[in-house]
Amino acid sequence: MFELKPRIGPRPDTTHSAPHEQVSQNPDADTYHKFKEQAFDFSFVERRPSIISVPGAEALWLAHDHAHGCQESFIMGQEFAHVHPQYDGSMHLMLPIECTRELFAKGWGEPHPMAATGMIPATAVMVFAPRDDSEIETALKILATSYEFALGKLANPASIRL
Repeated sequence: MFELKPRIGPRPDTTHSAPHEQVSQNPDADTYHKFKEQAFDFSFVERRPSIISVPGAEALWLAHDHAHGCQESFIMGQEFAHVHPQYDGSMHLMLPIECTRELFAKGWGEPHPMAATGMIPATAVMVFAPRDDSEIETALKILATSYEFALGKLANPASIRL
């Protein structure tokens, strides 16, 4: 369902508390703008200022009639992802638990520090900023998976109740 190629090189440095930011291996302006040109190109998604992130972060907000994902597929309200400003370049988004394992194993991201405290779901992750065109493709694939999760097309086994 969700396979990623390994990310090349060492992990970037990140902060370990809120605000959770990427502080090394940040994208150059051209790469950042190429990524953002495509990041908001999903049906039924509105581009809004994030209601939870740092100033300048832009959210992907799913229109109400299409937000059929479980509670763990949204950060807050109908915001399922946001892109941090260029000085950082990373994203926070929600993924099914099975996908988070693949993301971490292949070096593309890390858990949000607040997830470890139980303050937010374990489906909340940081995706590292793309550094080149190839990584833009991978970041968009990850973002598309978050979108499918928010639409309700992907289940989160941890939220299924029998």
